[in-house]
Amino acid sequence: MSSSISIYQILVVLLVALHTIYCGATDKAKDVYIVYMGSQVEDGYSLTSHHLSILQEVLGESGTSNSMVRSYSRSFNAFAARLSDEEQQRMASKKEVLSVFPSRKLQLQTTRSWDFMGLNNTAKRIPTIESNVIVGVIDSGIWPESESFSDEGYGPPPKKWKGTCAGGTNFTCNNKLIGARDYTLGESTSARDEIGHGTHTASTAAGNKVPGASFNGLAEGIARGGVPSARIAAYKVCSQDGCTDHDILAAFDDAIADGVDLITISVGGSARPFEEDTIAIGSFHAMEKGILTVNSAGNNGPTAYTVSSLAPWLFSIAASSFDRKIINKVVLANGKTLIGNAVNSFTLNGTKFPLVYGKDASNSCSDDAARFCTPFCLDSNLVKGKIVVCDLGSGLGEATRAGALGAITINKGREDVSFVVPLPASALTVNNLDVVKSFINSTRNPQASILKSVAIKDTTAPIVASFSSRGPNSIVADILKPDITAPGIDILAAFSPDVSPSNVPRAQDKSCLSLKTFHPDWSPSAIKSALMTTAWPMNATKQVDVENGEGEFAFGVGHIDPLKAIEPGLVYETSKEDYIKMLCSIQVSFFGTCPKDVRGSPKDLNYPSMQALVESKDSFTAEFPRTVTNVGHSKSTYKAKVITDSQINVSVKPNTLSFESLGEKKSFVVTVSGKGLPANARVSASLVWSDGTHNRKAAGTQALVSPVSKTAEDSQSVGPMRSEFKLTEEELHVCCWQNLYYVLLLLKRREAAASNLLQRDKSTKPPNSHSFHSLFQLSTPPETIISSTVHAADFCITSPRSLRTAWEVKILWRIHTTSIPVPKGTQGVAPTAQTREEATLLMLTRLEECGLVEGSQFRDLGGHGLLSLSGELNDGFMGAKHVRHVDITIHEKEQEQ
Repeated sequence: MSSSISIYQILVVLLVALHTIYCGATDKAKDVYIVYMGSQVEDGYSLTSHHLSILQEVLGESGTSNSMVRSYSRSFNAFAARLSDEEQQRMASKKEVLSVFPSRKLQLQTTRSWDFMGLNNTAKRIPTIESNVIVGVIDSGIWPESESFSDEGYGPPPKKWKGTCAGGTNFTCNNKLIGARDYTLGESTSARDEIGHGTHTASTAAGNKVPGASFNGLAEGIARGGVPSARIAAYKVCSQDGCTDHDILAAFDDAIADGVDLITISVGGSARPFEEDTIAIGSFHAMEKGILTVNSAGNNGPTAYTVSSLAPWLFSIAASSFDRKIINKVVLANGKTLIGNAVNSFTLNGTKFPLVYGKDASNSCSDDAARFCTPFCLDSNLVKGKIVVCDLGSGLGEATRAGALGAITINKGREDVSFVVPLPASALTVNNLDVVKSFINSTRNPQASILKSVAIKDTTAPIVASFSSRGPNSIVADILKPDITAPGIDILAAFSPDVSPSNVPRAQDKSCLSLKTFHPDWSPSAIKSALMTTAWPMNATKQVDVENGEGEFAFGVGHIDPLKAIEPGLVYETSKEDYIKMLCSIQVSFFGTCPKDVRGSPKDLNYPSMQALVESKDSFTAEFPRTVTNVGHSKSTYKAKVITDSQINVSVKPNTLSFESLGEKKSFVVTVSGKGLPANARVSASLVWSDGTHNRKAAGTQALVSPVSKTAEDSQSVGPMRSEFKLTEEELHVCCWQNLYYVLLLLKRREAAASNLLQRDKSTKPPNSHSFHSLFQLSTPPETIISSTVHAADFCITSPRSLRTAWEVKILWRIHTTSIPVPKGTQGVAPTAQTREEATLLMLTRLEECGLVEGSQFRDLGGHGLLSLSGELNDGFMGAKHVRHVDITIHEKEQEQ
């Protein structure tokens, strides 16, 4: 085992890896592409010069100077450049190039949490070793003046540190915050955190102890990171607009070479093939140098196949609750008290104020638009001094703009998440919001008060957060993801004073950082194994989506237990060569050369968890060869115990392992068999190795799955697909408004001919207002094509989250001036320039709020208010989405002139 981080430290970075981010890019003549060429070559070879020469071969001498964006040469061999489609194809054909892919834009996705996991203030620590550990935080920067990053009592940085402080103007590093870099070209010249996310992440991982910390009096206690004596290096790749792939890869290139011991990156998007995933690529090269990368599973739950952190060398962390919950209360004048979710630091001192329903507080919008508190719909004169009730959570912004005294909104499907609110507010369940609306209709003078939030003990914890992304693994079906669960809701940590945190679901387990301080010579896979095999078992019946049998696909092997992980007894170690062999078994060779006669499957990878995808109703047998390394006692004997379900048989050979020395390795084979499982079944089992002192499970023969499809090809697809997507009438009522128009949405994967991929229903008759069905029938596996349709009177869309790549679209719409609220004084059937600008702003805002497009651009096509919007469709969206009052036609990019 090589490397130098302790388990105590990596345990810590897990708790920070749960904030997530999503994708989008702009459709330009030349986009930024990443050209990946593998590992570093021998010393003395100028990679940057070589990159320029390759670019010149493809573009010609005249086009090279402005095309190079970044050259990656410190830790691996790659570069980023602006290329046209034709240039990208020529570049991909070059022998030395392993992959060429577009640079996406990703989006960013505590106190008591450490006590809940047993890592309290009295836990044994080794400050001298902790202070020699460096955690690299790839995020939105850092606020250096925070008390969490004071260097009082610290000596100089470790000798292994090779980085720099390039934080920019008015930015100073110290002996705690030893390095900072900014990659957000053209946006900022400072590594200072303008969002707050990076500061929160860094302080959760390695922030100093800060007594008396609270959020405006809430959750008061000693705020601290998991390893408070560790050093921090901040790599700023994210701005308000997101984080680009080419910046993320640059941060990995520097962090590895700078000498960090562990990398945490709270960024993500939809799943992509490993050869097009910058986090998978960067973390692979980090693993080569003994550096573990911790990444959040994602914030797209609870839908299946949404986890984006899929590479087996990544540590993928799901988010869960812990024993503190922040709530607030709405007290109606009739005496009823309703419990809601919000981080509400305002107090109305129990005074009751008039209630008004959004539908009754507008003179310019339809009833449906008004009840959602849609932007620019509420009349300030009708809400001033009142608490406005909105049927959409996003109505808070409009309530604030209109000058409402307070707001009550809906928190449908996210009852476990508390959001920081800009005014006295509470988010209620659907049933409780209906109680409020019924009360408004039952009296002439409805009044209510909103109480300040309080922290209460949550006896149901831990439960996987509703927003936490779920498995199964959409790239490698036989590798269980996420790996493990850590606290991810209501985490208190440092934040940038320039902004206010918008919500509190910010978690990543930094326990691996803690573990590194106890075992600085352990490899990334050994640290990961120790954490996974000592996790708390979690109860599948308590989880959010029990009906879908999500179980391990929600929480991985269980909940992190940092103290037990210090002494795991046995560990599963996985080498770079093991990962390459696994990749070769699925025909992926971009990290190393594959032998011609490669055999095996991902089930052969020496991974702490075991998973198999089998054909429904057919008899099956799956074998998992494994090797464990003794890190417990020199002379010890472990016996196998299997806890299983009656539907399957599990055997272990040999079932006894005897060790004479530390570091000794022993191998065994786990065989799982059965007579056939029904479609969609998930069966779990556990293998526990015990020497009488250590009880260490092989983090499960977990999650044995039978897929919906019965074919081998579909068994390896990205997830179960339906040929028809439907919304219930209630959901349509929530997301669709009146005066809807027929809309067709065709999403076409790059480099694929749409005519070969789907059968299109060419019907043009608009459906009834409460019908919603697919215009497309899938004729190929979903990993090849995905499609969605929209029938609605405004814009409603549903789609699975299992998209593998980005989708390029061009949108044309016509503005309906009779439906869109416009500035006072504008008249006429044909919209004026001012009207078009206002309407376009509204539509772009709604498109981006819905996660439909990001980085969008538009232009006026002239006449009849036609506008063109071009951008990249967000490939991680799901559920009911809406855009106001537009006709939309989407054209494939290849059809553009």
